[in-house]
Amino acid sequence: MSVVTQSVARAPVAWLPLRYAVRQLRGGLRGFYVLMACIALGVMAIAGVGSVAASLEDGLAREGRTLLGGDVAFSLIQREAKPDEVAFLRSRGEVSLAATLAAMMRTGDDRLALVEIKAVDAVYPMLGQLTLQPQMGVADVVAERGGVFGAAADSTLLARLNLKVGDRVTIGSSSFQIRSVVEAEPDKLAGGIGLGPRFLISEAGLRSTGLLQPGSLVRWVYRLKLPESAADDRAAAALISDVRTALPQAGWEIRSRSNASPQLERTISRFTQFLTLVGLAALLVGGVGVANAIKSHIDRSRDIIAALKALGATGRDVFTIYLTQVVMLAAIGSAIGLAAGAALPFIIVGVFGKLLPLPVVPALHPDELALSLVYGVLTALAFGLWPLGRVHDVPVAALFREVVVTEWHRPRWRYLALVAFVVALLVAVVIGLAYDKRIAAVFVVSSIAVFVLLRGIAVGVMEMARRLPRTRLTMLRLAISNICRPGALTPSVVMSLGLGLAVLVTITQIDGNLRRQFLAALPDRAPSFYFIDIPSNEADRFAAFLKQTAPQSEVEDVPMLRGRIVAARGVKAEDLRPSNDSQWVLQSDRGLSYTGEIPKGSKLVEGQWWGRDYNGPPLVSIEKKIADGLGLKIGDQIVVNVLGRDIPATIANLRAVDWQSLGINFVLVFSPNTFKGAPHSHIATLTETNPSVAGDVAIIKSVADTFPMVTSVRVREALETIGHVVTNLVLAIRGASAVTLLSAVLVLGGALAAGHRHRVYDAVILKTLGATRARLLGAYALEYLMIGFATAIFGVIAGSLAAWLVVTRLMTLSFIWQAGSAAGVVAAALLVTVGLGLAGTLLALNQKPATVLRNL
Repeated sequence: MSVVTQSVARAPVAWLPLRYAVRQLRGGLRGFYVLMACIALGVMAIAGVGSVAASLEDGLAREGRTLLGGDVAFSLIQREAKPDEVAFLRSRGEVSLAATLAAMMRTGDDRLALVEIKAVDAVYPMLGQLTLQPQMGVADVVAERGGVFGAAADSTLLARLNLKVGDRVTIGSSSFQIRSVVEAEPDKLAGGIGLGPRFLISEAGLRSTGLLQPGSLVRWVYRLKLPESAADDRAAAALISDVRTALPQAGWEIRSRSNASPQLERTISRFTQFLTLVGLAALLVGGVGVANAIKSHIDRSRDIIAALKALGATGRDVFTIYLTQVVMLAAIGSAIGLAAGAALPFIIVGVFGKLLPLPVVPALHPDELALSLVYGVLTALAFGLWPLGRVHDVPVAALFREVVVTEWHRPRWRYLALVAFVVALLVAVVIGLAYDKRIAAVFVVSSIAVFVLLRGIAVGVMEMARRLPRTRLTMLRLAISNICRPGALTPSVVMSLGLGLAVLVTITQIDGNLRRQFLAALPDRAPSFYFIDIPSNEADRFAAFLKQTAPQSEVEDVPMLRGRIVAARGVKAEDLRPSNDSQWVLQSDRGLSYTGEIPKGSKLVEGQWWGRDYNGPPLVSIEKKIADGLGLKIGDQIVVNVLGRDIPATIANLRAVDWQSLGINFVLVFSPNTFKGAPHSHIATLTETNPSVAGDVAIIKSVADTFPMVTSVRVREALETIGHVVTNLVLAIRGASAVTLLSAVLVLGGALAAGHRHRVYDAVILKTLGATRARLLGAYALEYLMIGFATAIFGVIAGSLAAWLVVTRLMTLSFIWQAGSAAGVVAAALLVTVGLGLAGTLLALNQKPATVLRNL
């Protein structure tokens, strides 16, 4: 005792837990690798996602002027800026004009393709570098020579139509010679996703095509570059304020250098949150591994705990020692994850730098790394404090005889309170720092519900096994007994496997539905074509032409304008507080229409329709979900800016719209007299009874021959363009989810390893009593098979439900259960569970009986 007293006296009491914790870890980290790996994987996922997103945000901020093409961009749809508006802009800085629209291009051998025209002026680009091959000045590329304008085309267009530099093509009523290939545009990101490959021409070339008709869907973008002495965010904000004051009804969509692509930034923020939640799911799955590892460690250390108590240590002292160990191990695992996550932006840029369409600026981001560390440590504590609290009551008697099965009790109230505090802190961090707090709250509630359900599944499986009638089949009887016996692996395996399976099923179901939506079959009776930019004075002739060209098809034709909501309920659009699901309506110009009849694909849910002969003050019908998101009701007034005029209208009714039919429909539909006299175009759809590739080609050619100003958009090709983007997003989701699945496998392996000691004793006793090796393997295989199957059923149900909620509520798409992927998940779960279980069982069966029996 004197030696112990001297040792204690030499060190401050506060350092004793750390000293004893370090001493015990000197023997190695055996048994803790799963704990550290689970924490490292989760922290790596969160730190990597956060670091990449922060690097991307830095890149967008640093390259904001280049991406926008100026300090401020002013956009108009369906009309050019008036001379006085352009003069005002030119008085404040250098101005560059670009116009974009979709159009049909015809080759010399009569092949047709949809292209995205970008017409530029002589000073384009004011910022950044337009990369062409061969490299030449923009003015030389688009100049008119011998009555033919020049152009630069995207390489995909040349490959698709087997064109080369020097070939001539026709757009509208003008011919163009392809003089170069567009490899990179400095301002491409700010323009969003186009319907076709880029075709760069001059402003004069665009005017020569005859496509600029009243109401044509042309976007005119006026980019302004401030003098270098005043080119900062404050000066840009002052300019925007001055423009809104001087030209209040211009109807500009205004972007500044600090928000060059607002939609892209919002998408990045939402996607970052989703991937962070996936990483957090990996941490939660890993938390089960932490709990299993700590429980196994305490089980192995019972003699050490008993010895410490025999020498005078209190239960609180022992708890502090082992808590210190857990914090140290969690810190080591977190440090490994932080290093990998911090390196991810550098790895991405180093490997894929030239292929990235986004400006990623790799750097260390201490705030993101610190947050990941907090997540890692809090998760380790949230799952580790419960088993740690039980060390307080380990009896000294455990020192004198090895115990195979111990009846574990609930920790004391003080430790339960500490667990509750850490869990509440983790929940507060997850929700408080989320981009969309509603989604984060749903994630937290769902996680808690899944844990409760999995615990209930484990208890239910054990109770069912306990109540089953006794069978004469020895292997089956032994397997059933193992499921429900004291200290059974059932709770650990169900918890470990269930979380990973639920995540896997969720991802595979979402993936399958997204692919079905964008890359597989179209909805029933979906349109085959959209036709845009139909002159209003040619609308009737065009509809008759389509009916003649495709007599068995259905044609729908409606007028269309573009406009922006500038106020609602007397509140400016920028001051409204819309829900997350309705923000997009205020972010840019929207398609508008007018009619005397309820549009097809719409159902009136509130109010009365105005009728075909209505001729009173302007009325508007608004989509129900959008109205709810904006806080609008029948009788409220909204103001839209169309062609530079503010037009007020009163909400007369609300509609439910079937967007998934892909038919023509609008958020806002006005009474027939609202836009009387306003120049506009029509949009039409063609729905074929028996579509074919040859028939589609014939329709496109006929329309291009008779109506060269009309643009034909094949619905399937447009969906494929969107589908490629969705596919890339799904690949990122799969990558992040792979971390969760790897954690689940590690946790399952750790849970099985934690029961290895008990398996050894079971195997030795049963072999001593005459059980053969084959019979024991069969019994254990049946046990793992039954537990795995019950857990897989839960994983399929929970994952399918989660996927249904995500697809239908968040993505507002239709959901079809993917039976094939669910069956594959069940098969994989059984294979992994039985495989890992039998691997551990073989090790237990190889133990020599004498060594084990000597300690009983």
